[in-house]
Amino acid sequence: QVQLQESGPGLVKPSQTLSLTCTVSGGSITTNYYYWSWIRQPPGKGLEWMGAIAYSGSTYYSPSLKSRTSISRDNAKSTTYLQMNSLKPEDTAVYYCNAYHYGLGLIEWGQGTQVTVSS
Repeated sequence: QVQLQESGPGLVKPSQTLSLTCTVSGGSITTNYYYWSWIRQPPGKGLEWMGAIAYSGSTYYSPSLKSRTSISRDNAKSTTYLQMNSLKPEDTAVYYCNAYHYGLGLIEWGQGTQVTVSS
């Protein structure tokens, strides 16, 4: 069974770059038809899909975040990475990664990691 675990710095200053890691266990991130997404939820607001990296390595981004976001992966470590630059206080949120299979649907979520943007 696939399991996901996010990790990150917790507190980031405005204008800095956020780097988060999603470590996948119980499966390979290159397994056909899997998509590995990053999603966030600001306090008191709904979920926002940020982007994804596919089993093929192709990447997809939310148009509203594309200019500040980059998703990459390390196949050998079964890990995906989220980088977001020029952080603002409104980027404060719980950040999640999840696994989606094209034929099976949503597979699993990570527990999420809190990121606070504050000076």
